Amino acid sequence: MARKFSNISLIGKFQSVDGTETILELALFLREHGLEPWIEQGTAEAIGMDADDFMTVTYAEIADKADLAVVVGGDGTLLGAARQLGERAVPLVGVNLGRLGFLTDLSRANACQQLGEILDGHYHAESRFMLDAEVTRGGERIFHTQVLNDVVVNRGSLGRMIELELLVDGEFVYNLRSDGMIVATPTGSTAYALAANGPILHPGVGGVALVPLCPHALTARPVTLPDSCRIDIVLMPPHDARIHFDGVAYCDVHAGDRLRIMRSALEVRLLHPVGYGYFAMLREKLHWSAAVPRR
Repeated sequence: MARKFSNISLIGKFQSVDGTETILELALFLREHGLEPWIEQGTAEAIGMDADDFMTVTYAEIADKADLAVVVGGDGTLLGAARQLGERAVPLVGVNLGRLGFLTDLSRANACQQLGEILDGHYHAESRFMLDAEVTRGGERIFHTQVLNDVVVNRGSLGRMIELELLVDGEFVYNLRSDGMIVATPTGSTAYALAANGPILHPGVGGVALVPLCPHALTARPVTLPDSCRIDIVLMPPHDARIHFDGVAYCDVHAGDRLRIMRSALEVRLLHPVGYGYFAMLREKLHWSAAVPRR
């Protein structure tokens, strides 16, 4: 059977024995199967790979020419790759070297076998939508990015709460005194938002979760909005704050600055191994139905 993937890149941001060994194992596996792997430039530098051993490429080259990107690491590593490659929707496969791995679901022990099955066309594909986020000051844009997981407004280095004004599609919702607010996609609903008692959103749900962080009001509860909504969060005086985007980028903001979030036109395409199931993954990662240990 003709393979769908011919230009395959390996990506990983780490300096660990497991990470280095996994990248090398995958690279040799691909070469043994008649494919010449591309190693992302920063990854090659991080693991000390000689440029003469394998071809090294930039993220721009991966986005332009790769048919598949294999990301080795944790969910954060995959998020970083997704942000770099989102505009070209390069399919991503994740090999989990992290702790939970909601997105990186190939196991290190079986990575070569599972990758081989994917290359032979046996996989489950899905698309995850992203959010478009911008920060304006005095009507002028000062920051803009795309996020796959979440946007987090928090109090930064302050030792006290901040106050936020929330509007949805231009309609005033409330003023919130709290440590901040999480705006999460279904993908990000199992990340920081889950730890803050937010809802788990199935990836097929067209929704965005608003999760207050330690609100100074018992009635300020998480809310799920349609992904068609425009969300505006305005920082009220007199405090400053910081906004984090996928835990990778951030922007320091001042009173009066406005954060605007809408669904992006970009999507991330994930490929899962045969047998993948969303609820099976949740059972494993969140230890649902786990037996109570005897004492």
